[in-house]
Amino acid sequence: MGDFFGKTGFRILAYIFVGLAVAGVALPLLPTTPFVLLAAYCASKGSPAFAEWLDNHPRFGPAIAQWRTRRAVPARAKVLACSMMALSWTMLFMLGASATVLAISGLCLCGTACYLLTRPNY
Repeated sequence: MGDFFGKTGFRILAYIFVGLAVAGVALPLLPTTPFVLLAAYCASKGSPAFAEWLDNHPRFGPAIAQWRTRRAVPARAKVLACSMMALSWTMLFMLGASATVLAISGLCLCGTACYLLTRPNY
């Protein structure tokens, strides 16, 4: 019974993440690549047929293949992600967030940016 709910949960998450990735294609501030990678991971756990469809998709497939083989991220995605993280932190600052919130969020965002920027481009 647990396996059924696990596969179903991963399948549902895969569809949600693909929906967000598709929205990211049209909306300039919503990143596509992270949602595609999350969808591919969830699909591999919950729906092999859907995972195969994603792997062979003309728009999403290359990002998945580059991540799996080289852990590479598109340069455009890096710029967008880092810009949005900087904007988010700036908004927290401008809205008067406490020093503790600014410090913790700043460390998390900087750590994420450092990880992202050390991945190869494609």
